[in-house]
Amino acid sequence: MTAPTWPRVLGWRVRRQLLDPASDGSVADVVARLGAVPAWPDPAMELTVGVRRAGGRTGDAARALAANEVVKVYAFRGATHLMTPQDAGAYLAVRASSRMWELPSWVSFYRLAPEDWPRFREFVREAVADRSLTLSELTTAFGRSSRYRHLQAIIDEGNETLIKPLTWQGDLGLGPPRDGEATFQRLDDVPGWAGLPDLDEAGPAVVAAYLHVFGPASPARIHDWVGKGLGAGRAAVTRWLGLLDDRLETVTVEGDALLALREDVEDLRTASASTAVRLLPGRDPWVMAPGTSDPHVVPPAHREVVSRSANLVVSRGVLAGTWAVRRTRLEVDWFTESGRVPRAALDGEAARLSTFLDRPLELAVG
Repeated sequence: MTAPTWPRVLGWRVRRQLLDPASDGSVADVVARLGAVPAWPDPAMELTVGVRRAGGRTGDAARALAANEVVKVYAFRGATHLMTPQDAGAYLAVRASSRMWELPSWVSFYRLAPEDWPRFREFVREAVADRSLTLSELTTAFGRSSRYRHLQAIIDEGNETLIKPLTWQGDLGLGPPRDGEATFQRLDDVPGWAGLPDLDEAGPAVVAAYLHVFGPASPARIHDWVGKGLGAGRAAVTRWLGLLDDRLETVTVEGDALLALREDVEDLRTASASTAVRLLPGRDPWVMAPGTSDPHVVPPAHREVVSRSANLVVSRGVLAGTWAVRRTRLEVDWFTESGRVPRAALDGEAARLSTFLDRPLELAVG
């Protein structure tokens, strides 16, 4: 049987991640496929989803959030992400497993002991029981409580970290902004919200979802994605890989021993390389899921531009340039070592981006 090669693996990922062909489904369908979509800044969130949907338009993701078709929560590295109500609980259960709010530094700073959190969580849930609240409205509610009044000043000074564990534990999600300010709502008010599963159910589910779309991957990369990304302990990730043992298979890709779901191995071996060219936002899951240190996706000489969150031109699954919109110009910086400029493909992407943004764009390639 043909062994998978890196061009085949990247072609497989292109299709799994709905980059070619794009999906005919909804915003929620795209979010469900990716598992988690970075939700800041808003234009990048919109493009991450829009480039993967046939006929997608800017604003679609925000409308899906307003309709509770997706939820926005603090997740990977503490940043906000879009997830489906059905899947979010597994990621949040993993994120909550670190129990960061019990660290001595947290207890000292916020003056909330571990045993205080059940009552605090109930207070917050009751505060947003009737309607979503902006951050300032939520902190005003803290100010009306003798028990939590001290938290108002801490958050008003710009330290909003305390809110994150309320998401991780399944209490709050972020809703559409109101008057330019973030809003918070109860997650259990969102249709389809499934709650937080048992950790040894959630962990393997998150690992399997990663491999099914972003794999195959080394154990070290899985540890980075779930451990460093969601704060899970190394021993826990190792245990979850063990629980998945009967579903995993080691595949060798040009000398690299990687883990894949057994159900995906045949597709990986028969996949064809992609010829697609796509314009992606900076920090798109395409590069963030394998990691910017993966030389098969991000040439080492250009890792710095990814670290700066430059918008990405991806050709055949590999970073091949950067792009920016300046007024009516779409300016593409094509890397010399990426070979001949695929002008026709870039013209097509410029037309797609113009439709997505609902504005004319003139392509300029440098």
